[in-house]
Amino acid sequence: MPIKIDTPKCTGEGTCQTVCPVDPNVFEIKDGKSIIIHPEACIECGTCVESCPEKCLSLD
Repeated sequence: MPIKIDTPKCTGEGTCQTVCPVDPNVFEIKDGKSIIIHPEACIECGTCVESCPEKCLSLD
């Protein structure tokens, strides 16, 4: 999986889901945390990584 979430750092505010250019989005907010629901759709553009205010996302 190319994208990783440092779940304890995630506040679930949803920037990753909002900025993701993939349709359907790679992310979903569930129980106050971002989760990856379509890892196969990730195009590794890094938009979510750069936009995350908590800096909890990374690309392998």
